[in-house]
Amino acid sequence: MPALTRARLQIHFCILLWGLTAVLGRMIDIPALALVWWRMSLVVLALVMLPATWRALRTLQRRQWAACAGIGVLVTLHWLSFYLAVKLADASVAATCIALGPAFLALIEPWIAQRPFNPRELLLSLLVIPGVVLVAGGIPSGMHAGLLIGIVSAALIAVFSACNKRVTSQIPALAITGVEFTAGSLCLSVLSLLAPGMGTFWQWPQGHGGLLLLGLAFGCTLLPYLLALVALRQLSAFEVQITTNLEPIYAIVLAALLLHEQQHLRPGFYLGLILIVGVVALQPLWLRPGRPHAAAAAGTAESGLPPA
Repeated sequence: MPALTRARLQIHFCILLWGLTAVLGRMIDIPALALVWWRMSLVVLALVMLPATWRALRTLQRRQWAACAGIGVLVTLHWLSFYLAVKLADASVAATCIALGPAFLALIEPWIAQRPFNPRELLLSLLVIPGVVLVAGGIPSGMHAGLLIGIVSAALIAVFSACNKRVTSQIPALAITGVEFTAGSLCLSVLSLLAPGMGTFWQWPQGHGGLLLLGLAFGCTLLPYLLALVALRQLSAFEVQITTNLEPIYAIVLAALLLHEQQHLRPGFYLGLILIVGVVALQPLWLRPGRPHAAAAAGTAESGLPPA
């Protein structure tokens, strides 16, 4: 199988798992801060038991440690805002907000990755906005705060995806994940002490929520995170981010099956989703391999990471 085809299949598998994270976040009965802290800390615990992780960490230079730690804080803020959106709105709304990521990324990635600006990327990304507007009109007014926080989450995912694009070709995936998640766990620990109203970071869910949290940490975080890091050596952050617009579809189907969230959503919500899916379908035609889009401009020395 060609490397590019394998990378795209890996990304689609990752997106399926990421679609499940919003549903699990809704089902696990602890505050967003504790949820993200455990999600990151459990992954760190698994990584420190792997000899390959320590070998990878020994290859890092001081500036690489600092870069990964900084990106880890961005990842943490993205996840924190994402799960706040899940708690304040629902899994479907929070996942749909991620569709705004390409609009932010089309502006941010050329500057951070030091590649030429591509107007096609921005135009394609802006086509998502009418869909998101329809989604906003199709939810109850009580969910609007969650929608706004979800948009902030989309902006953060664009920033850290572009930043990761600068470091993943130079640093082993295990080292990146270990440093970023450790930095994120420490960041949340400090935040919990400074803002006790957000909850304690060590709070563990009751009953079967503990098993769901383990599934979130290992099956929907560690596995797709590492797969995405490897796949993105062949793909641009923009190409992956625009494809990630399929995540709301997976999340909404799962939420309907497991949480019955469709009872709270109006027809405009689903019309917005149709528009978003249309943009995803347009992406391979608009940015087909023969055109000089982000992947060609960035080159094989660049890679990035956009997990949910």
